[in-house]
Amino acid sequence: MKKQTKCYIYTRVSTSMQVDGYSLDAQREKLRRYAEYEGMIIAGEYSDEGFSGKNIKGRLEFQRMLNDIQDGKDGVEYVLVFKLSRFGRNAADVLNSLQLMQDFGVNLICVEDGIDSSKDSGKLMISILSAVAEIERENIRTQTMAGREQKAREGKWNGGFAPYGYKLENGQLLIADDEVEVIKAIYDRYIHTNDGINGVARYMNYHGYVKKVRQNGVTPNFSANFVKDVLDNPVYMGKIAYGRRKMEKKIGTRNEMHIVEQSEFPVYEGQHEAIISEEDWNLAQEKRKISSFKRERINDPNHAHILSGILKCPCCGKSLYGNISKAHSKDNKTRYYYYCKNTVTPTGHICNFRLNIEQTELNQMVADIISAMVKDQRFSEAIKEKINTAVDTEELEKQLEALQDQLRKTLNVKSRLEKQLDSLDFDDPHYDRKESDLQRRYDEQYGKIEEIEIQIVDVQEQIRSIRQEKISGDSIYQLLLAFDEIYNSATEAEQKEFMKAFIEKIELFPERRKDGCWIKNIVFNFPVPINGEEMKELPLEYMTTLECVLSMTRAE
Repeated sequence: MKKQTKCYIYTRVSTSMQVDGYSLDAQREKLRRYAEYEGMIIAGEYSDEGFSGKNIKGRLEFQRMLNDIQDGKDGVEYVLVFKLSRFGRNAADVLNSLQLMQDFGVNLICVEDGIDSSKDSGKLMISILSAVAEIERENIRTQTMAGREQKAREGKWNGGFAPYGYKLENGQLLIADDEVEVIKAIYDRYIHTNDGINGVARYMNYHGYVKKVRQNGVTPNFSANFVKDVLDNPVYMGKIAYGRRKMEKKIGTRNEMHIVEQSEFPVYEGQHEAIISEEDWNLAQEKRKISSFKRERINDPNHAHILSGILKCPCCGKSLYGNISKAHSKDNKTRYYYYCKNTVTPTGHICNFRLNIEQTELNQMVADIISAMVKDQRFSEAIKEKINTAVDTEELEKQLEALQDQLRKTLNVKSRLEKQLDSLDFDDPHYDRKESDLQRRYDEQYGKIEEIEIQIVDVQEQIRSIRQEKISGDSIYQLLLAFDEIYNSATEAEQKEFMKAFIEKIELFPERRKDGCWIKNIVFNFPVPINGEEMKELPLEYMTTLECVLSMTRAE
């Protein structure tokens, strides 16, 4: 008597709503009829009810079936499924599971598709069909992104929140009158001073500028990351960039994606009005390129021009830099000076400040002033209070939470659409149209997910930047509490780093005062407690002020 072929049948639906519905029963009924027609004995039935076919994780019945096959429990030769999509939608999982089954002499039959993996043509067809869904999704996503690039080519804004400085009306970028001055101030400060990105952010925070609260940036403070984004975005010179950030697959993973900043991307002429000139934007880019490589050349590796870049010329307002006078034959001593090298600026402005100021004297004068400040008991108490102040990122944390909630909801929408795709009734006369509509809506979610993920990265960077600035501020405060001990034992390079972190600029008199003082005013990077008050500046224009400060030093 001929031995009858044994088989398993496997059915799956994605939503719990369909567990007792027609689709699941239809699958079982058709598979049973097929087995009966082919003279097969059904040795087991497996059904995952309410699980997606995206991957085999979570499909417990599917995994139990594979385990039974590996154990040779019933000696089956086939697994019957209604369509290949019921077996799985992920190409890698389909092929891996099929290979495992065939390793134990079990083949797959997709009844509705007419595919039998025991035949060469069947296995090839499975390889092709299992990849089609993923390929179609990627093609639709590519077409969606191509549509966005086409909008960029036409100079139109291609989605997302309007960049700061602009508002979005009917899909068009219009200048936001209550934000535009911030953008202009950032470019002006960055181009026309020695401030880097961090310096510009500090300047904006401590000179009365307030960043408007809006949906993609709720903190009124300026972070270095915000300044960087403003400087790097060609939208402000009237251009539209495409692909500055892209979602890319993580190397070594199957499905994990991450956002990658692109070093090169196309830029198109925009339909919107520019806020800054193309010339100024290019100047900012040139400075961005060279700033990380800018180094001051010194002959003595143990010497640093401590106040270089901080001191301002009393004539033209530009920074003073270090200069070296080679050793004289008389005393064989090398001398260091501060001088203004902007005798003729690119604008043709002539600077008449020809003096060289001896460095040692001026360096010590500034250190003495700071030393006198920190010895005030009220200063010490106020600084300790500042260190204990918690950094406020509450609003940003709320924004991050809202974005993460948005992301979860969008992922849920995508998941629901996927489940609806999986649970469509194959006998529905409108099956093809419904599948096409659901697939289109499903693929649209990828663009939304990518946009939200980019915003999440931006907010996380703002939080990190604020916390980093808090840490940096605390470090300066800690140093101030033990200024004399730490500063005097530091190298000149370390002393220079401290001065840059603590002082924004030092304004000088055009000539030395009778009391020997060059310093007119000191502007700090952040408010400091002086004489019981929070002060951003320490004016030393009057001799009595300077004498008072220095007398505190001499009295110690």
